[in-house]
Amino acid sequence: MPVPSGSIGEVYSARYRGHVFDETRLRVFAAIAREGSVTGAAAALHYAQPSVSHHLARLEAEAGVALVRRSGRGIRLTDAGAALAVRAEEILGRIDQARAELAAHAGLTRGRVRLPAFPSALAVLVPRAAARFAERHPGVEAALVEAEPPEALAAVRRGEADAAVVFRHEDEPPPEGFHTVRLMEDPVHLVVPEAARGRRRGPPRLRDFADGRWITGCERCRAQLLRACAAEGFEPEVAYATDDYVAVQALVAAGLGVSTLPELALRAHRGDGLRTEPTGAVRLVEAVTFGAPPLPAPVEAFLEVLAETARTLDGPAPDQR
Repeated sequence: MPVPSGSIGEVYSARYRGHVFDETRLRVFAAIAREGSVTGAAAALHYAQPSVSHHLARLEAEAGVALVRRSGRGIRLTDAGAALAVRAEEILGRIDQARAELAAHAGLTRGRVRLPAFPSALAVLVPRAAARFAERHPGVEAALVEAEPPEALAAVRRGEADAAVVFRHEDEPPPEGFHTVRLMEDPVHLVVPEAARGRRRGPPRLRDFADGRWITGCERCRAQLLRACAAEGFEPEVAYATDDYVAVQALVAAGLGVSTLPELALRAHRGDGLRTEPTGAVRLVEAVTFGAPPLPAPVEAFLEVLAETARTLDGPAPDQR
């Protein structure tokens, strides 16, 4: 039977001598190509390392050509391996898309939505959306997990998650290759000790603490803070760094420095002994998916509920004392 030009069948039969590769082996090989080692692929896939090595050996036997060469503790793709890595991602993406299309026909009586979200969204926005979704679609499971945006985006790209709730600062570009839905703007606040209240007239500003010590969060948040301080003419002295917004507030309350936190983090937890003030900056909270439509019906419905919940998000604003 002739194979249509440009189809997945052409990749299988013409390019690789008629062998039909096992999907699991392709996923393993794609992970090896991304991670640069068998050990890294095993960790990413939660497989035993011997299992990954076995799948790689079987795939090379099926291909009839070496796909990798050892390079120190890692591996280097051969020319054939590099070509297959690109095709493997394409093939697996089409398989996942086909599954999504079939799932869309299953409707909303059953199914699952796998959704990673960054910590403060998982503490404030996502639970409210998940509860609302469960009331409307009790047969659909929402599998939620905490993940910072880089890890969440990688999971969605690999097909390990259906969608993700991520953030980016307003001066950062949207993630390339993803479809994004704006959920909300999350104002960024300056967080200082309550004792700082009597030291200055008016609301505190970043440049008021140009000579002080600062506490930063993740690498991207630190970069954003450095840009904001540079815009006000100084470089902050970073004394502590932690992704834990509860710890940030405790450090500030103890007088060990000042920081900035988004409003979602302050809604999730508001420590004592703090004063907060909007900086005028915001970070953008977005839902992201990867690949061509249509989305599975459960995923599309969950994103609709997320957007609805974000529009109606209420609760006490940070105490600007």
